[in-house]
Amino acid sequence: MLAVARARFVRVSARKARLVLDQIRGKPVGEALATLSFTPRAAARLVEKVLRSAVANAEHNHQVRNLDDLRVVKAFADGGPSMKRVQPRAMGRAFFIRHKTSHLTIVVSDETNGARRVAAPSRPVAPSAGAAAPAEATPAPAPKARAPRRGAPPAAKGAARGKAKRTAKTKSKSPKEKD
Repeated sequence: MLAVARARFVRVSARKARLVLDQIRGKPVGEALATLSFTPRAAARLVEKVLRSAVANAEHNHQVRNLDDLRVVKAFADGGPSMKRVQPRAMGRAFFIRHKTSHLTIVVSDETNGARRVAAPSRPVAPSAGAAAPAEATPAPAPKARAPRRGAPPAAKGAARGKAKRTAKTKSKSPKEKD
């Protein structure tokens, strides 16, 4: 059984929230709550709120009574939209400020390994070495020749047309040396 809780448009950047979420991923819920209560980051309070919501969802939706069995299976933060603001500065300048938001998601489960056992799709068995290979194997088609790039440097374009590149450099004279 998986119970999910999401907090969307939370006013913390996803990068800062990931630092906190990395600390609780894979831990039992009790240990994760204890870790969050002693983490001195603003994002820890927001993550704790989402974790408590996931535990409440497990109790209400899936009738989980023993909360000691719950573990944090997944915990991730996706970036949300940025609120754009302008800060006026001296001499008519303006600095742009982006207030970043994020979407926090926490998944808890009471299974021992954190996810249900799903039968892996069976893979086709490769033919054994003793089996006869097809007599005529079709070769792979050759790659198509591509046209030259449009933004090639001028030296390459000139060389393609047969023009010689100048190698002699002219020395510029200073105004005093000119007669």
